[in-house]
Amino acid sequence: MGDMATRAIFMGSAELACLPLRALHALPGVQVVGVVTQPDRPKGRRLAVADGPVKAVAGELGLPVLMPEKVNAPESVAALRVLDPHLIVVVAYGQILREPLLGLPTHRCLNLHASLLPRYRGAAPIQWAIARGALRTGVTTMLMNAQMDAGDMLEQAEVAIAPDDTAGTLQTRLAETGAVLLVRTVPAWLAGTLTPQPQDASQVTFAPKLSKQDGEIDWTLPAAEIHNRVRGFNPWPGAFSWLPLTTSGTDRQASPELIKVHRVVIEAGEGEPGMVMDASGAGPLVACGRGAVRLLDVQMEGRKAMGGDAFLRGRPLVAGARMGRVAR
Repeated sequence: MGDMATRAIFMGSAELACLPLRALHALPGVQVVGVVTQPDRPKGRRLAVADGPVKAVAGELGLPVLMPEKVNAPESVAALRVLDPHLIVVVAYGQILREPLLGLPTHRCLNLHASLLPRYRGAAPIQWAIARGALRTGVTTMLMNAQMDAGDMLEQAEVAIAPDDTAGTLQTRLAETGAVLLVRTVPAWLAGTLTPQPQDASQVTFAPKLSKQDGEIDWTLPAAEIHNRVRGFNPWPGAFSWLPLTTSGTDRQASPELIKVHRVVIEAGEGEPGMVMDASGAGPLVACGRGAVRLLDVQMEGRKAMGGDAFLRGRPLVAGARMGRVAR
């Protein structure tokens, strides 16, 4: 890179940020002088510490990596100031930037957010867009300010949400679209040909950070909403419920067990929410607040995922059994 290259710092942590990092690194006239990502965390049953996805990509590209616990701490800001950035690009980083960090680069801090702002501001825009039944979403590039996802917008690109999309499949397409949008936005912003547009405050919605408990299925919800939440929370936090098992050949109830629900289909049927209406065929048919869903792909704790039909062959249920918290 020559002396005229724009010095950029990239901040990102989630898988969504990997393609945009590659795109920024390959952009002519831009030199990525550092990558900031969240510190390595223990993961899995054995709590092994593994590189995050963005750190792995940065290592492959030969880029220096910083992993501050608190990016706004004076020592973190000082370390970034040494890199003399002209631009900071943020994609699914996981920490909110504040002053004086926001004022560090001469060309501001630019964020790529996985929604059509001002819709779905917050930490989980992909998951909540599906969970709330949206038919379209997209990506937005914007200038960052001290408020979460509230800065002036630069450009947007729309992405349709398919009926069978999960958060995982939709994230893949949004990452691809986001990388293309970033490559279009950065040169135009540096050239001064983009006019930032304020967000319409009357259209703001939020997509709060998810917890594991958000995945518990509330069977009093309509079948369509349960279907959307199962899709939106796949792969994380994952949808789950409590299963009242019966011992084969008897009607005696065993202790309820946690069952993860990976895929459902909406079917006709009315009954008490959580009641197993049919325990044959492609999987258990469970009554919802309105309508019913059939569990097509499930997983018991400590076991591999399986089809609902295979599950019923190994774990027979009786019609009338109740799933959910009432099963405990």
